[in-house]
Amino acid sequence: MLKNYINIAWRNLTKQKILTFINISGLSIGMGCFSLFMLYAVSEFSFDRFHLREADIFRLVQWQVGLKGMQPGGDAGTPVPLGPAIKKDLPDVENFVRFQQSFGQKFVKINDKVTRSDISFADPQIFSVFSFKLIEGSPTAALFDLHSIVLTRDKAIQLFGQTHVLGKRIDIKIDDQFVPFTVGGVAENIPFNSSIQFGLLGSFDYLLQTSMGMQAGNDWHMTIGMETYVELRKSSNLAGERGKLAKFRQKYFPEEQADLKKSGLWNGIGAFPMQYVLQPMSDVHTNPKIEAGYGPGDVANPSNIWILISIACAVLLIACINFTTLAIGRSSGRAKEVGLRKVIGGTRQQLIRQFLTESLLLSVLSAVLGLLWANLFLPWFNQLAGTEIGFSFSQYPQIIWMLVGLTLLVGILAGTYPAFVLSSFRPVEALKNKFKLGGSNLFTKSLVTVQFVLSVALIISTVVILQQLTFLHSKDLGFNKENVVMVDATGTDTKKVYPLFKHALLADSHVNGVTGSEIGLGDGEGEMGGGFNYKDQRGSVIEYPVDGDYLTVMGMKLLTGRNFDPKITSDTVTSILVNEAMIRSIGLTLSNAVGQQLKVDGPQKQVSRQIIGVVKDFNFEPLSRTVRPQIFSQPSGLQPSRFFIRLMPGDPAPTLAGLEAAWKTIAPEFPFKYAFVDERMEMFYKSEARWSKIVGWAGGVCIFLACLGLFGLAALTAVNRTKEISIRKILGAPFRALVGLLYKDFYLQIAIAFSIACPLAWYVMNKWLENYAYRIKIGPGVFISTGAITVCIVLITIGYQALKSAFSNPVESLRAE
Repeated sequence: MLKNYINIAWRNLTKQKILTFINISGLSIGMGCFSLFMLYAVSEFSFDRFHLREADIFRLVQWQVGLKGMQPGGDAGTPVPLGPAIKKDLPDVENFVRFQQSFGQKFVKINDKVTRSDISFADPQIFSVFSFKLIEGSPTAALFDLHSIVLTRDKAIQLFGQTHVLGKRIDIKIDDQFVPFTVGGVAENIPFNSSIQFGLLGSFDYLLQTSMGMQAGNDWHMTIGMETYVELRKSSNLAGERGKLAKFRQKYFPEEQADLKKSGLWNGIGAFPMQYVLQPMSDVHTNPKIEAGYGPGDVANPSNIWILISIACAVLLIACINFTTLAIGRSSGRAKEVGLRKVIGGTRQQLIRQFLTESLLLSVLSAVLGLLWANLFLPWFNQLAGTEIGFSFSQYPQIIWMLVGLTLLVGILAGTYPAFVLSSFRPVEALKNKFKLGGSNLFTKSLVTVQFVLSVALIISTVVILQQLTFLHSKDLGFNKENVVMVDATGTDTKKVYPLFKHALLADSHVNGVTGSEIGLGDGEGEMGGGFNYKDQRGSVIEYPVDGDYLTVMGMKLLTGRNFDPKITSDTVTSILVNEAMIRSIGLTLSNAVGQQLKVDGPQKQVSRQIIGVVKDFNFEPLSRTVRPQIFSQPSGLQPSRFFIRLMPGDPAPTLAGLEAAWKTIAPEFPFKYAFVDERMEMFYKSEARWSKIVGWAGGVCIFLACLGLFGLAALTAVNRTKEISIRKILGAPFRALVGLLYKDFYLQIAIAFSIACPLAWYVMNKWLENYAYRIKIGPGVFISTGAITVCIVLITIGYQALKSAFSNPVESLRAE
């Protein structure tokens, strides 16, 4: 019987080739898009789950909630002694790993050839706690020696041209000299879905021997851009035992409660606002409320992922609606078949099974074609989304049951209604064509209205996302980012190189100014955080050590006071500039800020500094967060690792060639590396740019599928009203009235869909915009333009069927009746 159903289904599908092609095309595109989006979502939620003991690994996070004037949030930046202390004090902790992500690229020398590379540091037990595979070397010995280093497969090939490099020497410039390291292991390339990434990995024990490591080694108040991970014993509940973690923190921060009360940041009521919490490994990539220890990090916003999943479901739903409406549309041609089957003894159950078999066959064909579409467009989607995902059933086993279940679900849902409608025809009425199949019934209208709701909501969302992205690119950041080149001088003797480089460039007429800073600007650049004390008010502050020309060259505005003056010796010792956010945080104003004394963290203790000027706030971080308190200092021993060169407007190529020539003259042994500041700032929003493109393409697919279904429904409506149109035409109805007959059926549906989609999209997009400290307001223009676009799409889509019906010969139509 099943074979008979399949044979009949296949004959019916091949007999109506155009409708079958439209059905399979629409459904396969919908299933292909759904597969791509779901694969991306599964990939994002699968981060860090490949570790064998993933359930027992946690990241230590400093969480604060309840501090006056501060939003709840966490920081994964932890002090160096935290790992050993928590293992010693809490028996549930079996092991710990401290990991420091690379702070800018360092110079790497192999056989006298110097290149740049990132280098990270971790405790030797990293390969015992985490499941990073070694293709050469032992997990317990790879980083055992202070001067051991581990390379990934790609890094080994890049540096040596092969992977058999155990025992080979690598010289890395740390501080002021090249330090020899020996390759102790070669790791398989780190999976892209790992929050911990490295190419060169040194021993954390070596880092503790450097000047920075010795300074931070026993300092509980200093972080050096590192994170601490702990491995708990099996069945441990330490992550939920906040009391134990609170006592542990209080042991090493005994004065913290008194300090917060004294500064007015905490009123002493309720739970202490500063806590250590254990963040599950599976939560690291998808929790934007916790900042990575080395900066913003590559964290996915789960709300974006769920929105994408919703879009995937919307695309699939529209494809299923198309399938249903087109199946109903072709049902009139099969009425006599149904009648004849019933006359010769066919039961309704048999007919339902027959039509469901056809639906499932179409679904299977669409699923196969959809997977081919998805595989074909996967490289393009990876480039668009910035991922490296693939249809790997071993890596994502849940994809198998998801696709099988999806195929069955789509076939059943899309075929159920047509099957029950067709099987309900009475044989006599079907054979005499005395039936009416509702192109205008409530169910079909509801389907089309749902299509319009989803399409209109996606159009509105796409427009809002594009407007927000445009706003981020065009907003005044408080400084002039155009025509500024940032040269990375990390690893060079900048105290010697900078003045020579600056002197050489200022002689170039195409250079408008040169300045330097110990930290850069834009995505991937670090920051120097510290603390301050003003009349017992304590807080954190970002410090920019700069030279005296920094404000002028960068186009920053001095609101009050004066800039650094090379003639005033004290400016290099006690003077600082602050931004507006700084004076607001301590209750000062522009009129009384100049001359105030602040105590700012120094290398060993807080030192007193005098405010000599206030700088207008400028955005040195993504616009998802407000400007933080900031100070500028001009130390006498300034060693700027970033040189900023403002170019004259015009073609930068000749000037860049001059910059490189000057660099090769002054520091010929080190490669020249530069970037434009405006490009580095825009990289803050690369995820938003990708997101807008994904939503835009998804919206386009939804609109295309909706048009396909609308085309089929218009054809169905035209068939059901053929007799009415013919009679009206014979009685002299004008052409405009005949065309309007088809259009009027959809006016109400558009209005209803628009009234539902607008508030829905407005709510969702406002929630999305809350992620940004600086954002647009959704104005009426978005909804007006979307309404105009929707009406135009409907007019164009239905226009063909309307014109075809209006120009048809009424005699032919009535003769058929």
